[in-house]
Amino acid sequence: MTTHNHFLPYTRWPKELAESYRAKGYWRGEPLTAMLTRQCELAPEAMAVICGERSFSYRELDAASTRLAARLARQGFSVGDTALVQLPNVAEFYLVFFALLKVGIAPVNALFSHNRLELSSYAEQIKPRLFIGSTAHPLFTDGARQSELLVEIGAELVLLDGEAGELGLAHWLGELDVDGATSPAFGPSPADEVAFFQLSGGSTGTPKLIPRTHDDYLYSVRRSNEICELGPHTRYLCALPAPHNFPLSSPGALGVFDAGGAVVLAPDPGPMSCFPLIERHQVNLCSLVPPAVSLWLQAAEADPSVRAQLASLSLLQVGGAKLGEAVARKIEPLLGCRLQQVFGMAEGLVNYTRLDDSDEKIIHTQGHPMSPDDEVRVLDEEGNPVPRGEPGALHTRGPYTFRGYYQSPAHNARVFDSEGFYCSGDLVVQDADGYLTVVGRQKDQINRGGEKIAAEEVENQLLHHPAITHAALVSMPDSTMGEKSCAFIVATEPGLKALALRKFLRSRGVAEFKLPDRFEILDALPMTAVGKIDKQGLRARIAQAIAGDSLPVTTV
Repeated sequence: MTTHNHFLPYTRWPKELAESYRAKGYWRGEPLTAMLTRQCELAPEAMAVICGERSFSYRELDAASTRLAARLARQGFSVGDTALVQLPNVAEFYLVFFALLKVGIAPVNALFSHNRLELSSYAEQIKPRLFIGSTAHPLFTDGARQSELLVEIGAELVLLDGEAGELGLAHWLGELDVDGATSPAFGPSPADEVAFFQLSGGSTGTPKLIPRTHDDYLYSVRRSNEICELGPHTRYLCALPAPHNFPLSSPGALGVFDAGGAVVLAPDPGPMSCFPLIERHQVNLCSLVPPAVSLWLQAAEADPSVRAQLASLSLLQVGGAKLGEAVARKIEPLLGCRLQQVFGMAEGLVNYTRLDDSDEKIIHTQGHPMSPDDEVRVLDEEGNPVPRGEPGALHTRGPYTFRGYYQSPAHNARVFDSEGFYCSGDLVVQDADGYLTVVGRQKDQINRGGEKIAAEEVENQLLHHPAITHAALVSMPDSTMGEKSCAFIVATEPGLKALALRKFLRSRGVAEFKLPDRFEILDALPMTAVGKIDKQGLRARIAQAIAGDSLPVTTV
């Protein structure tokens, strides 16, 4: 197997800014794995991860990840290689993540809800030498589909969790079959190089990749810990998908590991899964998206006795989508814990309401930028600053906000200005104290309960259907999810049914959460004066239909 040792290309911070961030102590030249090394020195037997009936101390987490790293190094993997990983909320996610960091392999951590379409796209972008997946995923229940996917991914080595044998992940994490000293030397990539890739929200197709360095990501974690006051006492429930930026670093599992606390894994964010875990493990911190919060509140309202299970919970973080005021006001009375709003992005900027903020600040805003060197501009359509209190487009740069998507120069030219400020696509209002309130989006994107759906991606897949000539996906209001999706289509066949259309999209590898919640058939899509599809008009039409007004379309 060919070995190579090179650094992955990415857009670096300008020299003067990088030197400033180092001088201020933001960037310390440490790898992300330093948090494990430190905790193994401070409290090696302290609990790090609880996954069902299994648990891992910091010593065990470090040792298992080192064994996997050693085996990969022996196979010829080294700094500059890439991996595609897709695991559910299991301890192996963290074991694998740290192992890859230790040997300098930069992973893309796909969500478990992603399907063949997304996995193939990520593989095309990073050309992974390694794929680590789970036999629990539907893609691996059919031998033919599995073979087809693995050919598309093109990895030299495939390891599967839940599978026995030499290529089973459990075997590779287990005891070394020979003396570990025979493995070649290995180590993480330098702190100012790419550690791993985060996934963008994906507003223009399959998510683009965000290179995160050890320096910038570790600073984000440390600063989050300071604001959220994490420590060895922290028991964090990871109920959202573990690879998401929110439960990974805001402060998330990495924040907990850096602080010496314990991460408790939940299979899903539903109250039936989470409430017993909170009680059993005395969880005091959890992060959720608004739809999951609504489910928790409904459970607490329906059966007040379950609130006793939440007695240990002191802080509930909510982010990923806009939290409604009415829901926010119910959290402390019904769940008995403090609310912290979090507005962040995988590209960098993270905002928190502070623990000592007034109730009105916590309920009405999405927080204040966390770093003193977070630069925020709120601009109008001509690029001019708007007065405080007025809505505008969010532009930002800072010590943990990236400088460019991976190998996407054309897209980067559209979303970065000449000074390196990133235009997030969010419409925000900034108050006199610098707190931000999100009021909308510029991009053609649907935020379905925190899951971002790129309209263009689903539209392109619909247009592969032989009977569909035009398609437009728009958001429609939903009291639980915030937004759901409605596909307006023009078709040559009158008898299309929603069930068949969703089955068609599944056959093309579209993830379940991206399937349109509703289909509407039109004779023609409405156009704006400049010849573009009038999506604003379509959103208004579906909102009227939901409200019960007449709409001259056929629902399928």
